Formats: sequence, C-alpha cells, structure tokens
Amino acid sequence: MTGAISPSASPQHGLTDRLARWAKGLSGKPDEEATAEDQRPRPGSASNREVNRRRQLYGEIGDFLFAHDLDLTPINFSVALDYLTGANIGVEKAIKAVLMERGKITNGWIESVAADQRADEVTPDSLATMLDKVEENLTQFTGLMHESRNSAKDYGAALQEQAKGLAEGSDAEPVLARLVGLTRSMVEKTRLVETQLRDNQKQTQALKSSLENARRAAEHDHLTGLPNRRAFEGVLREEVKLAQDNGETLSVAFCDIDHFKHVNDTHGHDTGDRVLKFVAGLLAKASDDHCHVARHGGEEFVMLFRGKTAAEACEAVDAVREDLATRSLVNRSNGERMERVSFSAGVANVLAYDDPRSALKAADRALYLAKEHGRNRVYLAAETD
Repeated sequence: MTGAISPSASPQHGLTDRLARWAKGLSGKPDEEATAEDQRPRPGSASNREVNRRRQLYGEIGDFLFAHDLDLTPINFSVALDYLTGANIGVEKAIKAVLMERGKITNGWIESVAADQRADEVTPDSLATMLDKVEENLTQFTGLMHESRNSAKDYGAALQEQAKGLAEGSDAEPVLARLVGLTRSMVEKTRLVETQLRDNQKQTQALKSSLENARRAAEHDHLTGLPNRRAFEGVLREEVKLAQDNGETLSVAFCDIDHFKHVNDTHGHDTGDRVLKFVAGLLAKASDDHCHVARHGGEEFVMLFRGKTAAEACEAVDAVREDLATRSLVNRSNGERMERVSFSAGVANVLAYDDPRSALKAADRALYLAKEHGRNRVYLAAETD
C-alpha cells in the first residue's frame, strides 16, 4: 500500500471507543449524533469523505476478521488495522508470510505476533517506577543540601554568639566547652549528611545503570546482538536528516534469508539461531558510522547506507550475499553439512520517495521480486515504484 498512514495507525489509542462505534455500526443501531439533521455531513464534504473512509476501513477489518474466523478483540483489531493500513511493516510482512505458507491465521498466532512486538519493549510500569525513584532521589538530594546549608548557618550564628562571650571577658572555660560541643555536633551532622549523600549517589548511579540497561535491552536484539527494529527506526530518522543537511545520498536494503523455515524444520531451531547469528555477523562487518545494520524481525535484516547511491548499496549487499552463498556451513549438533544458505535482498533510494516509509516499502517489494525470481539475488527498486 502506498497511501498515507491515517491517524488510526496508533492502534491502542482510543481502541475501545473505536471498537464500540464499529460494533454499533454492525448491529444496525443508528448513531444519534450522526442522524441529527443539523449534524449530517454534506455530500462531498471533507467530513463525509472521512466518514466513508472510516466506514470502508472498518468494513475491511470486519471482513478480515470474519475470513479468518478471528475473535473481535482489541489485539485482533489492532493487528488487522496494522496490516490493512500498512502502519507496521513487521506485522504486515509476518501476516503475508503466514498467508503464503498456511493461507489462514489464528487467534493464537496473532497473540504470539503481538507478544513479539512487545518483547523488547520496556514496559510503561517499569519505566515509571525507575523514573519515580530518580525523582525521589533528586528530591532527597535537594533536601540534604538544604539541610546541610541550614546547619552551617546555624553553626556560624552559634559560634558568633559564643565568641561575643569571650570578647566581653566572660569566664572562658564554659564558653570553650560550649564551642567544643557545638563543633562536635556540627561534625556529627556533617558526617551524617556525607553518609546520606554517598548512599544517595550510589542509588542514583544504580538507577542510571538500570535505565541504560533497559534502553539497551529495548533497542537490541538479544539473539544476534544487532540493533532491533525500534533502534533502526530512530537511526533512520537521524540519517535522513543528516543526509538532507549534508546533501548526501541514502539507501536502504532489506535482506531475508532464503528458505529459513526449511533450515529450522530440517536442522532444528538451535541451528536456525546459529545461522541467524552467522548471517548477522557477515552483514555487521559492513557496519560503520555511515552504514547501519539491524535485525528487523524473524530472518530479515535491514541495512542503511549514507553516502552510497542505491546502485553502490546493491554492490555492497551483493558482495555479502556472494560471500554467504559460497560458504559450506556445518550443523554443529551432528557434524553434517547443511544445504547452501543464502539470502535475497531489495534496495531502494530513500530520498527518492516522499517519506522513509515509502522507501522501506519499495525495498520490501524489490526483495519479494528477488524471492519470486529465484532467490539468492539482490534487486534494485525502481524510483518510480
């Protein structure tokens, strides 16, 4: 799909309300506000077109759910919405793959896809807890500093008061005793504040480390060690801006391991995981400040080249493809040689499209053409695609 993504691309936002409105429409019950004469959209108006667009989208979602005998749940609605609008490339590709393989999807399969989408995410609750603790530590730190300053002021005022007694010729011994007592009290308070500040600093450092670990976990694929789709989307935004600001070219490539399901079915998932890591390692060799490699999901990887034309990126990707295709891999569990492992790829010029998402879809279409035309090859997307 090449159309612009609608605001409904954020599937969880207002999902309950949308489901309720959609269900009301299926039941045949009129919407009182919509049927009021003074609120009816005029034929051909933007409001009327929007209503028709939404009605058509809800109808398509209903047809999709009904065709696959799926329950009317928020998760199913969300995944169907992502698939039909193209709002989530990962979901779109996963559904296309399972439809090609089995022709139908199930409630359980959708739940697993939704779980995969959330697997690397830091949950809002865990992040909120960590941030609350940081805020608490900062408040405590501010309080300790305020208390320390007040104690110093009080100590200074008390010293001045006792010093007056010495200047006026009062008995020096009791005055000195009080000065010693004041100083001892101040020293004890200072030590207590120092201890509390050290504890606060340790806690803050531990929280900082936890937040950094959470960020890394949220942006890296645990199997291959490569950045994941979430991290790639952030890099893509930054690289587009850099390329535009510096007048550089920017190209993207989707790489997908050929017949990977057969590898898993024949040699087991442990071997399949090792193949994924091996291919990731070959692709990662090209990574530098101007080339970023990420695991986009499943057996698919994405590469972003700043400073390379799409044709040059094709050559770089094809060199990795040829390297992989000439290797003889061995199943470590039984010592048997495996069939040749290869990948197919599609490359697109990011800046030749209206937005990065369109470029990603163009590269994805080129990848599928490479698959259809025999696999183990790299295709360049036409810029008018």
